[in-house]
Amino acid sequence: MDNSKRVVKNTGILYARMAITVLIALYTTRLTLAVLGAENYGLFGLIGGAISLLGFLNASLASATQRFMSFAQGAGEIGKLKRIFNMSIILHMATAILVLVLLEIGGHIYFNGILNIPANRMEVASYIYQFMVASMVFTIISVPYDAIITSHENMTFIAFMAIIESVLKLLIVFAIGYSSFDHLLSYGALMAALPVFLLIIRVGYCHWRYQECTLRPVRHFDTILLRQMTSFGAWSFLGAASTMITNYGQGIILNMFFGTAINAAQGVANQLNGQLIVLSTNMLKALNPLIDKSAGAGNQALMLKATMMGSKLSFFLIMALHIPVLIEMPYILELWLKNIPDSTVMFCRLLLVRSLVEHLFFPLVSAIAAVGNIRPYQLASSLLTLLPLPVTYYLFQLGFPAYYIYVVFLVYAIFASVIIFYYTVKNCGLPVSTFLFNVLFRCWLSFSFVFGLSCLPYIYLEPSLWRCIYTALTSSLSYLLIVYLFGFSPGEKQQITALLSTILIKLRIKKCSA
Repeated sequence: MDNSKRVVKNTGILYARMAITVLIALYTTRLTLAVLGAENYGLFGLIGGAISLLGFLNASLASATQRFMSFAQGAGEIGKLKRIFNMSIILHMATAILVLVLLEIGGHIYFNGILNIPANRMEVASYIYQFMVASMVFTIISVPYDAIITSHENMTFIAFMAIIESVLKLLIVFAIGYSSFDHLLSYGALMAALPVFLLIIRVGYCHWRYQECTLRPVRHFDTILLRQMTSFGAWSFLGAASTMITNYGQGIILNMFFGTAINAAQGVANQLNGQLIVLSTNMLKALNPLIDKSAGAGNQALMLKATMMGSKLSFFLIMALHIPVLIEMPYILELWLKNIPDSTVMFCRLLLVRSLVEHLFFPLVSAIAAVGNIRPYQLASSLLTLLPLPVTYYLFQLGFPAYYIYVVFLVYAIFASVIIFYYTVKNCGLPVSTFLFNVLFRCWLSFSFVFGLSCLPYIYLEPSLWRCIYTALTSSLSYLLIVYLFGFSPGEKQQITALLSTILIKLRIKKCSA
């Protein structure tokens, strides 16, 4: 199958998954907030919220392992895949043990003087932390299996697992609503058990479906490969760990100065942003194997072309949803949650703007990883990632309001993007003028026009459901017109038209045959 058609097919499967999981997740968040209450919801976001960060850590580690697997497939080194799989199992078992020890040591510091938690909830918070530690171990062990599935571009199974996970999370909330036990404790225990159940399914499926999933570490032991994967994985883990610490540190700093109630606002903001970026995340998940396989085959031109198109599409996909939500944020939150935690509107708006900046450069990180020389980039990126925490702490000591944490991280996102751009040019040969004009300029020009037109209903109409609908319609129509006119080059428009024509022809053939 042609590369572009395969990416479109895989992206379509992931979008179908998104249509189901986003609706379930949004309702689950509303129900969770109602069942737990703002205080307990904020407390879980502070302690058990690290469980949600495991998904980020899992994805980061999986992308590093998947890079080796896809690279071997692109180079035609099929016999190497079994050795890569067995070495990745050894590495991630060792990583899980190391993380377990560090978290248990850190837990003693964590609960002695750092957190601002009511005394009557401290015991429950300690239990939730232990649930998170156990879940962390199983999540890390599952990484090689996630990488195998992604490298084979099996987006159907990925979509199936995501839907199962969303449904189970909803059932968990329903169950604790009728439970006579402590709701927060029950929720933490069941949410921590969920990754274990999903791991069992992945392990069974991979060993049944893929022949490289053969657990024989002694037979397939490869010292050189292990050293290469350890080096690459260590630097990837440094980047993932620094980001995870920073994201989780936001909640701790907010809690220290403003209490658990403000963590509820942060939790809602993260949940909303997470659902809105699913479009872009799905596209990148389908695109990353192509970037890695192109690098493995030595096709730098295809790798850079896929990277730049990925940057543009990543931005345009989240822009379509971010603009109307940014404008109508107060009304949407009131419609969604009824009782909105303080500072939620400002948190959400600033976080969405930060996402727009970051998604323009995420595919460039995939290109850096595909080439393989990640040490200088990860070192610079990790040091910069940790910087916003002390800056925010200092501002809060001076009396700045809570939303300034998102202002600081927005500034950080801009500087981080400059670092990503620099190392992509240096390591991958990214053409500077092409990226600046054809990607960066076209994306922000399109955003400015669409955002300006979409604000017209907000300016001239009173707050209501009809104004929200008019804003969405204005945004959608102007988005389709302006992105096509200004967002793509003439050559890209021809490719898009040809691809759409091929899809329509296939749909007509299927309709006639039916």
